[in-house]
Amino acid sequence: MTRRDLLASAALTSAAFAVPAKFPKGKADACILLWLGGGAAHIDTFDPKRKGDGKKVAGSYYHPIDTAIKDVQVCEHLKRTAPLLDRCALIRTLSHDIVSEHGAASNLVHTGRMPSGTIQYPSIGSIVSKELGTKDPAVPSYVVMGYPNITRDPGFLGAKYGYVYLTQTETGPNGFVRPPDVDNPRQDRRETLLAQMRQNFEDRHPQDQIVRAQSAISSQGFKMAGPKFVNVFDLAKESKTIRESYGGEFGQRCLLARRLVQSGVRFVEVSFNLNFLNGSGWDTHNDGQTKQHLLIQDLDQAFARLLTDLEESKLLDTTLVVIATEFGRPPEFDSGGGRGHHAKAFSAVLAGGGLKTGQVVGVTDELGVEPVGKSVSIPDFHATIHCALGINPAKNLFAGDRPVPITDQGAPLRELFS
Repeated sequence: MTRRDLLASAALTSAAFAVPAKFPKGKADACILLWLGGGAAHIDTFDPKRKGDGKKVAGSYYHPIDTAIKDVQVCEHLKRTAPLLDRCALIRTLSHDIVSEHGAASNLVHTGRMPSGTIQYPSIGSIVSKELGTKDPAVPSYVVMGYPNITRDPGFLGAKYGYVYLTQTETGPNGFVRPPDVDNPRQDRRETLLAQMRQNFEDRHPQDQIVRAQSAISSQGFKMAGPKFVNVFDLAKESKTIRESYGGEFGQRCLLARRLVQSGVRFVEVSFNLNFLNGSGWDTHNDGQTKQHLLIQDLDQAFARLLTDLEESKLLDTTLVVIATEFGRPPEFDSGGGRGHHAKAFSAVLAGGGLKTGQVVGVTDELGVEPVGKSVSIPDFHATIHCALGINPAKNLFAGDRPVPITDQGAPLRELFS
């Protein structure tokens, strides 16, 4: 036995006999992640400070307003969200060390880990997909509204726990749409032939897990091409009043997210990447800052309506809604009137999911630069989300023979649980 074999054996033995950690559990069985890619300014949204002048005087860009939580304020452009904040928990002291790279920071927030040269870690959506499984084989367990990106990938979990993505809310995934000249009998013949070929290939490669994963996802794809999943994308089935209440394109994505959760999808990521609204998206360098309010108002309308819609549909207690971004922005303004990047302290929002809401976790200093007291790490943030969904954050997954805990020693925020 080599030294490497001995160490691997010891690790496996330890993992096999490890006592599962006790962890708090929420009531959620699905999660909607609203992703503000680019780095949303915490001091201009959920953690307002004294007002700056947009030039030399550091501070928030907007006035604050009161909320449903006593003595807690948010930005004036979150006027619809403010009276609903008792359904939310604000985390104001998220922190990590990646400031310069959007991609690396986004990867960290999605996977909970720094990149490794030997392993590709799965995204939080893929982990939820694996741990909770599917509610219905006719719908996927994981959907991303936005362009495909490695930070959302299943990593070592394999293709079975990957996502279905779409860029248009009106049509759904184009790959599930059958050509008009393929009727039901012709489709049945195609699937029968493909099943025979697939089985023959699997029989020739019985130990190849990649082959089996691709085969499984292919089979599931045909089920998802059926009417149940495709009909989810028909937003016309909703009343005009409801559609209009959600607002523009981002709002329609949030409406679709509610419909996806209702259909049985476990994890939905909704990317807010409408750069044309202010010219820069949430990466508010230079002139992007002056029209940032257009993004915040869009977020406010869609998020507030999503919360009330889930509540009216009796889904809010079982659906965790998360607002997250890769980092925040500093209180100072750059030479173009915008803001740079800031990761020492920034904000996230958790709503519903059976959590103890109506509270704020963490306090930042007078300009939102650093936490006052304990910060919340990204692994802690992940552990909290997993616990809300009934997933043990300390459980081992396996990359081949290598045990990998679901979170990197993350500890859930216990004050959010009963």
